[in-house]
Formats: sequence, structure tokens, C-alpha cells
Amino acid sequence: MQNLADTPKADSLTEIRQLLRDFVDERDWAQFHTPKNLASALSVEAAELLEIFQWLPTGRGGELSEQARAAARHELADVMNYLVMLADSLEVDLLVACKEKIALNARKYPVSQVHGDARKYTEY
Repeated sequence: MQNLADTPKADSLTEIRQLLRDFVDERDWAQFHTPKNLASALSVEAAELLEIFQWLPTGRGGELSEQARAAARHELADVMNYLVMLADSLEVDLLVACKEKIALNARKYPVSQVHGDARKYTEY
């Protein structure tokens, strides 16, 4: 097993995607990585992340122990890794998709209408 100190530094989603492609190819796992399976795995990992916060009084980060923070960091990485692999399998540029969605949300939630209001856009 690789020493964690030797973990390659990645500065972009493109680099993360390539690291994941290499990891999957080395293990011949691409055959299992259908969009459905990747979306399912993403959902499971997101639920594992949620579980860390489940019984906290407020769910604020300050309530996490060091062990829980480390667990959250690893679950966040699992979520991101499956998200990157799913986007790769569907040929979605995540950065472009994120910018597009931010613009759509800005139209749905104009500051003048929603500032300080957490209601969904269909409720105001």
C-alpha cells in the first residue's frame, strides 16, 4: 500500500480525473463503473458523510472531534471521487456545469427577493 506521505498532489479536477482513471484501470474496474453504479456509490458516500453529523446538536463543524473531522475529510473525498468519475463517464465538464448552475440559481434566487430567506424559490 502506498505511503500517504507519497500521495500525489493534484491541482485540478483534470488531474484528479486522471489519477482516478489510472487507479481504476490498474484494477480493471471500469467494467463496473456504469453511470448508474457510480451514481449509486455517490449516494452511499454522501449518506456516510451525513451520518457523521446525524446526532450532533446543531451540526456545526465545531462539534466534530478530530476523529470525526478526519472521517468527514475521507467521506468528502469519496463523494468528490465518485462525482468526478460519474462526470467523466457522462462527459460532463464539472467546472462548466458548476458555473452554469450558479448562473441558473442566481436567476431563480435574485438577491432582492431572497436575501436572508432560506425558502425555496417556489415559496416566495
